[in-house]
Amino acid sequence: MDGETTEKRRRQRFLATRRGEVCFWVLIAGQKLALNDLSLEGFAYPCTTPPVSGQSFDFVLLRRGVPDEIRGQAQVVNFVHSADGGQAGCRFIQLAADGAERLEDWLIAHVLANATVRITEQDARTIVAGGSLI
Repeated sequence: MDGETTEKRRRQRFLATRRGEVCFWVLIAGQKLALNDLSLEGFAYPCTTPPVSGQSFDFVLLRRGVPDEIRGQAQVVNFVHSADGGQAGCRFIQLAADGAERLEDWLIAHVLANATVRITEQDARTIVAGGSLI
């Protein structure tokens, strides 16, 4: 894995912050990490050394102000070096129970809360389900 490898998410990814504060985290092997971004397909988190690529791992997603959590399995698909260390990009392999529906609801609420212009829930749903702009 290196900066040459690129992750190709088909769905829009969203910064995991609101008003400059982190609002989504992932628990991996008992370690709570702030997310850089989150989408219906996966997430990215900051790390200083490249994690093992291709190996699946269990995770728990957490959201600020919500007692709910989403469990599943993911796989590291890339690592991008940066001035502050790097970022691991992960794709979901499996989301437990109704995790996919809850994740969609989380992202719709996130889009509505971060919108700088008035949008409807349907607009937010379309944005979340839409193609990646990155």
